[in-house]
Amino acid sequence: MSVQSVPGFDLQPSAQQVPVASNYITNFDFLNQYLPDTYEKEFERYGNRTISSFLRMVGAEMPSNSDLIKWAEQGRLHTKYTDCTTAAVINADEATFTVNDAGVPAFGASNSIAIRKGQTVMISDNAGGGSVKGIVTDVDLANFTFDVAFYPADGLPVAGAGKKFTTFIYGSEFKKGTEGMDGSLEADDLIFENSPIIIKDKYAVSGSDMAQIGWVEVTTENGANGYLWYLKSEHETRLRFDDYLETAMIEAVPAEANGGAINPALNPDYGNKGSEGIFYVVGNRGNVWAGGNPTTLGQWDSIISRLDKQGAIEENVVFVDRDFSFAIDDMLSEQSSNAAGGVSYGLFDNEREMALNLGFTGFRRGYDFYKSDWKYLNDPTMRGGLSSVAGSGKINGLLVPAGSTSVYDQILGKNAKRPFLHVRYRASETEDRRYKTWITGSAGGARTSSLDAMEVHFLSERAVCTLGANNFFLFQA
Repeated sequence: MSVQSVPGFDLQPSAQQVPVASNYITNFDFLNQYLPDTYEKEFERYGNRTISSFLRMVGAEMPSNSDLIKWAEQGRLHTKYTDCTTAAVINADEATFTVNDAGVPAFGASNSIAIRKGQTVMISDNAGGGSVKGIVTDVDLANFTFDVAFYPADGLPVAGAGKKFTTFIYGSEFKKGTEGMDGSLEADDLIFENSPIIIKDKYAVSGSDMAQIGWVEVTTENGANGYLWYLKSEHETRLRFDDYLETAMIEAVPAEANGGAINPALNPDYGNKGSEGIFYVVGNRGNVWAGGNPTTLGQWDSIISRLDKQGAIEENVVFVDRDFSFAIDDMLSEQSSNAAGGVSYGLFDNEREMALNLGFTGFRRGYDFYKSDWKYLNDPTMRGGLSSVAGSGKINGLLVPAGSTSVYDQILGKNAKRPFLHVRYRASETEDRRYKTWITGSAGGARTSSLDAMEVHFLSERAVCTLGANNFFLFQA
């Protein structure tokens, strides 16, 4: 048995795009002498329909003065190369290794390979053929090579032909009365950037319709009520705009050079350069779990192992859809010694007289993981309606590190604590574009033009900064 597809849930939008009314309403029907027994107030059958709250929970908002936001993130402290090759034979006393790792700066642009004479290294065969320790005797920066003399008498444990080796530095060794280290290393930061986008919306109603009474008492999530129907449409426009302020920061992607969005011939007024949203950044610079939800401790151990290799933030919040939430609950419930024969009251902190609690708010396994349902991933009109098959773009959850990091704030002129996830909006002493709204026309108190209507405009210019994306985890189908 399963949930039947019919009757289902309504996905038709309640809002419609219509021109401003230019004629009077004419469909009053007085031919029927009987009046229906009516419920005047709308029934809120979908509850709270807004989906924004995620960024308010995990981030902050702060002003920015520029079209471009840049920040620096620390690189690794120690040196390690995972794609080194050599032609040396087995048991060789010394060998010349070539570094083939991607991202090594060209000679002259920086220090090329960050290995110097006199340093001690450990070299390991990536295929598991053995490992050996040695000392660097020479370095050729122009050709990305270094020579190693091995400490053990049997030298290199495997023949180098066709092999790849991992090398990391663990110290150095010099003789008495010798010169100091040859050369020095310069700290290398990773520079990231993002651009704000301008988000707009508008609601318009004619002055005549503003004076038209209705028999349905309207209500919205932010408390608007009354018998004037335009109040409902105006407040729903505002609520919809509030949601887009958050979802745009989550879903935004940068416009590629050959894409249509950046082509002014196709889009003279719309689109520009895009922005880097949270999902885009984590999918490209963070960690991704693909192929369903992790449902066993072994799978979570692999996630924890990856976090160990990243920033190792101890406290993390996992924002999940409903299926992922249940999967975590089921996984944790199976850890009960009585799970097969029934519920363990002691473990679940339940009593016979109380409602059975089958959910968990989090768990600790090396790190603290707090679980929180994310309405955006469940809403059928947003990501909740996507297919769970591979390639559908469905997101099951997002792991966000809790806490903050220290960055230099150009507005404050000093280092400041910032959440890993925060929004920057455009603002100066004379213009604040965090959340602008204004009224034009000649109705509703506006006196700006001869248009017999009220137009409510909404605007914001903002970008999201995802600091330390390597600490985030994206869970997708």
